[in-house]
Amino acid sequence: MCEVLGVSKSGYYAWRDRPKSNQKKRKEKLTILVSRAYLESRQNYGSPKITRQLNRQGIQVSEKTVTRIMQENNIRSKTVKKYKATTNSKHSLPVYPNLVNQNFTVDRPGDVWVGDITYIWTKEGWLYLASIMDLYSRRLLGWAMSHRMTKELVITALKRAIVAQTPSPCLIHHSDRGSQYASLEYQSLLRQYGMFTSMSRKGNCYDNACIESFHGIIKRELIFHESYETREQAKRSIFDYIVNFYNSRRIHSANDYMPPIAYEKSYYNQIKGR
Repeated sequence: MCEVLGVSKSGYYAWRDRPKSNQKKRKEKLTILVSRAYLESRQNYGSPKITRQLNRQGIQVSEKTVTRIMQENNIRSKTVKKYKATTNSKHSLPVYPNLVNQNFTVDRPGDVWVGDITYIWTKEGWLYLASIMDLYSRRLLGWAMSHRMTKELVITALKRAIVAQTPSPCLIHHSDRGSQYASLEYQSLLRQYGMFTSMSRKGNCYDNACIESFHGIIKRELIFHESYETREQAKRSIFDYIVNFYNSRRIHSANDYMPPIAYEKSYYNQIKGR
């Protein structure tokens, strides 16, 4: 090869073994850090979140650089798939006005909870997931899973949320108009804890966008990449995602790029410091 290129062997080896430039060393280090952040996110983060995560760790890097590194190394966040609503709003039960009106910014934890139901396919059949989210931190407070979409399912999720976070006085509970949420038993439990009922307008999915977005996230980042043999397998997988990743580690743009639990703790730390 040296003869073809017209260079001496000593010259070739000197070129090959020359010290790496500082710029190249930095790029190699950044590539490792970007790859690590991507894997720690369960292959879900794109360049904006990876950049924020690295910046929080004291690593100064621009989103443009992270994007270029990801492109050069074929690192891509998981793609989005569409999902549809599940609850049945065709019933004769009382419905309630929308008290949230798409105002998804609240001042403290426990002021507004949002609830919704989604579905997961397994080889045994459908599994339904009911979730309750605190709107302040986007933390999943309570959830329940069953092969049937019943009022008992959402009641179980609500009871678990109450254990996880003490409701503030006059807490607003928002959901769609599904018969499960409109049931007398569910509404009785809300009143027992002093909660006010808020419901989405008919046919308006944007009124409950935050919790529906969570169900879209868990499908995009977990469920669509799995093939569950049984409902129990799906339950374990979903539990692990919520507890060990979503609530505790997954950064959220609405939380100043902090995980839900950390963002909620920062609120209480600020209160103590006053």
